[in-house]
Amino acid sequence: MSTELAFVAGATGYTGRSVVRELRARGVITVAHVRRESREYERWAKAFRELGAEIDSTPWGTGELGKRLGRLAPTHVFALVGTTWARARREARDAVGPRPSYATVDVALTTELVEAVRPLAPRPRFVFLSSIGTAPGKSNPYRATRWQIEETLRGALDDWTIVRPSFITGPDREERRLGETLGAATFDTLLALAPARLRDRYRSITGPELARALVRLGFDPTARGRVVYAEDLR
Repeated sequence: MSTELAFVAGATGYTGRSVVRELRARGVITVAHVRRESREYERWAKAFRELGAEIDSTPWGTGELGKRLGRLAPTHVFALVGTTWARARREARDAVGPRPSYATVDVALTTELVEAVRPLAPRPRFVFLSSIGTAPGKSNPYRATRWQIEETLRGALDDWTIVRPSFITGPDREERRLGETLGAATFDTLLALAPARLRDRYRSITGPELARALVRLGFDPTARGRVVYAEDLR
């Protein structure tokens, strides 16, 4: 039986659900975090249990996450939490408290996860899904928040891997992001004649492809303390 245990935050997202599936295919004990208040809780809890994963619904923002991780003692933590403008608008109708945004979801929840991992001994490998183009001083709010999270992670932990893919898309994606879909198609078309290195860095990647790379890197000792770009994900 595997002695490795992976905690997946953001398990119900397009990439997250593939990461859970990939981990279970490798025989890794997997704990998928699913918010109890989610409208899709029953659906994803059932799907993940069928894969052999455990469900965790420790609420965010209560101080309980660190205690839960202390009991689980994960060897790997996958930070795949994120929102979109469309989802934020949709969830804001039912939200109590701050409106969902990059600041209240991406930054706040990932930072909470980092702080929950910090006291653990030994510390798990922390795999963070960032984005290509992430850099200081970006005006794009999404990339600006990704950089903020990266800086927090680098300052708090020593065993981490940051992954910066290009567009994440695919025919199996349930939540359609029109801008991302069009952007991926346009970039892939333009890159067809580009040099191989440039093409590999910027062309789109599917959720299952990205999940395989995230899990592979998470278990690769040489990926510790590395920022990994799209050309090294396939």
